[in-house]
Amino acid sequence: MIKQISSLQNPLVKRLLQLQEKSRNRKKEGVFLVEGVREIQLALKGGYYCEAVYYCDSLFPAEKVKDLISGMQDITEFSAEVYEKIAYRGSTEGVMALFKEKDLTLDSLDLKAQNLLILVAEAPEKPGNIGAILRTADAAKVDAVLIANPKTDLFNPNIIRSSVGCVFTNKVAMGTTSEIIEFLKKNKISIYAAELKASKNYDEIDFKGSSAIIVGTEATGLSEEWLENSDQNIIIPMQGEIDSMNVSVAAGILIFEAKRQRGFS
Repeated sequence: MIKQISSLQNPLVKRLLQLQEKSRNRKKEGVFLVEGVREIQLALKGGYYCEAVYYCDSLFPAEKVKDLISGMQDITEFSAEVYEKIAYRGSTEGVMALFKEKDLTLDSLDLKAQNLLILVAEAPEKPGNIGAILRTADAAKVDAVLIANPKTDLFNPNIIRSSVGCVFTNKVAMGTTSEIIEFLKKNKISIYAAELKASKNYDEIDFKGSSAIIVGTEATGLSEEWLENSDQNIIIPMQGEIDSMNVSVAAGILIFEAKRQRGFS
C-alpha cells in the first residue's frame, strides 16, 4: 500500500531535507538520496541497496515506480509541494530513492585486472569537479578512483548530480594520502604525479604497466608526500599565460593518454 504525504511538517519530509542538506546526517544514518530515473538505475546496477522510493504522481505516475524498482515495498507519494521542497535538482523527473551507503575504504576494493589504471585525486573540494572527474573515469573505464584526504562526502547531492550517476559506475575508495600511497606501493602500481617541477611531458611516459595518475587541486597542487613518493612527475605542456588548468580537464588528458597507449583496452 502506497503512503501519501502532503504536509511539509511531516517527520519524514524533515528527515529527508536534513539528508539532502547535511553531510553529518548522511554519515550518521549511512543513507543518501538519489534523484532521477537514470541515476537510480545506475545506483541499483552498482550494487547499492535501495530502502525506499518517493515520487510525485503528477510528474512520475505510480505505474512507472513499480517498473523502476520491482518488489519495492516502501513507496511514498509526495504532493507536488512536498516533492519540490525536497528535490535538489531544479528540473526533476518526479522520483527519488533512499539508498544505503557502501564501504568506501581501500580494503573494500576488488581489483582483479592486470595492468591496473587508477586515478587519484587529492583533497578535491568542489563537488562539481569531483563529479566531472568521476564522469571522466567512467568514460575511460579506469579500474578505480581513489580520493585522498576527501573534503566532502561522496554522496553529496551535487556530486551525484554533476557526475550524472557516475559516482555509482566507478569503483571508488577514500583514504589519507599516506594510506593510498601504501596501497599503491603494496600492489606494485607506479605513481605518476601531475606536478610542474622535475617533470616529464605526459606523452613521454609509458603508462602500459600498472599506473596511478595523481592530480591535486588547482590552487595548491599536490602535497609534498606525493612528490616524495612519485615514480615520475608528469606535466601537460601549456602555451598560454597560466600554468594550470581545471583538475577534471587535466585528469581527462592524462587518463586518455594512458588509454591510447593501451589501445583503449
